Amino acid sequence: MNREALKDLLNELSEGKINVEEAIDKLKYFPYSDLGFARIDHHREIRTGYPEIVFCEGKTTAQVRDIFRHISETGQNAIGTRANKEKYEVVSSIAPEAIWYEEARIISIIKNKNKEAATPVAVITAGTSDIPVAEEAAVTCELLGNRVNRIYDAGVAGIHRLFDKLSDIKKCRVVIVIAGMEGALASVVGGLIDKPVIAVPTSVGYGANFNGISALLAMLTSCASGVSVVNIDNGFGAGFNASMINQLK
Repeated sequence: MNREALKDLLNELSEGKINVEEAIDKLKYFPYSDLGFARIDHHREIRTGYPEIVFCEGKTTAQVRDIFRHISETGQNAIGTRANKEKYEVVSSIAPEAIWYEEARIISIIKNKNKEAATPVAVITAGTSDIPVAEEAAVTCELLGNRVNRIYDAGVAGIHRLFDKLSDIKKCRVVIVIAGMEGALASVVGGLIDKPVIAVPTSVGYGANFNGISALLAMLTSCASGVSVVNIDNGFGAGFNASMINQLK
């Protein structure tokens, strides 16, 4: 339940359109539901503006199915990250309207579309191998009500591929930069624009990349002001944060 839905419910009660028992019935899952193996937070959207989003990795297919069923039955949007095809298939068996974003590894059941932000978010990758993490960020942004300008394979090894997109990037309110290897692209972008940059190090790279540690350290020690950093391969975290920035009033 979000703030608007709660306001509508209270107005209906005060105007006599529903009685107290009907209001209680609508609030019976408030603020959370206990499924035994998971406690689903229905209060989160009122507190933060966004509903609870399910991290599917490490959960069984049955757990993911039951969580999605419950969220969907309560009329909320259901979004799951780090989901594989098997988990999508079990969700779609109980909710045929579920959508599978294979590259992003995201499942969604959207019942209430978010109002679209006026400005887009840019998602930039250094290389093609970074695209799965970028898609997690981009799809998260889109599902939370943002347009996304995707600029892929624009790393420092061929920096002209970035320069000819600068006019598009500057139209965005926030920029997500995703890079593995040495992670230099975030500093380059941060030094060229006057927008906040969210840097995502990826585990893409040869041995000395240390599964993303070298890119993480490079981004954390960036000399470009305005660059913040999320965890390795955390496209969701970057997309969520970018959406919060992009929708600030």
